[in-house]
Amino acid sequence: MRRTRNAKIVATLGPASSAREAVHSLFLAGVDVFRLTFSHGSAADHRARFSMLRELEPEIGRPIGILVDLQGPKRQPGAHSRRGLRCGHRDLRRG
Repeated sequence: MRRTRNAKIVATLGPASSAREAVHSLFLAGVDVFRLTFSHGSAADHRARFSMLRELEPEIGRPIGILVDLQGPKRQPGAHSRRGLRCGHRDLRRG
C-alpha cells in the first residue's frame, strides 16, 4: 500500500488507541506515523507499543513510521529556592 500524498498523518498512541486492532484500523484509515509520548507511561508500555507496531509491518506490507516524543526539562520558576533562578542575562526573583 503506497501512499502518494506529500503530507504525513501522525497519530499519538495512548491507552485508548494502543490495541493492535485499533492501530491496524488507524493505519488503514490513513495514519502514516505513530507517536509515542515518553512523558507518560512506563518503559514497558512503550516497548510493547513499539514491538506491536513492528509486528504489524509484515501484515500490512510496508514500514510504519514511529515518532518518539522525549520528555524535556520541566522548569517551574516558582518551585526553586529563594535565591532565584539565573536565566540567561536576567535574574528571576520570587516575589
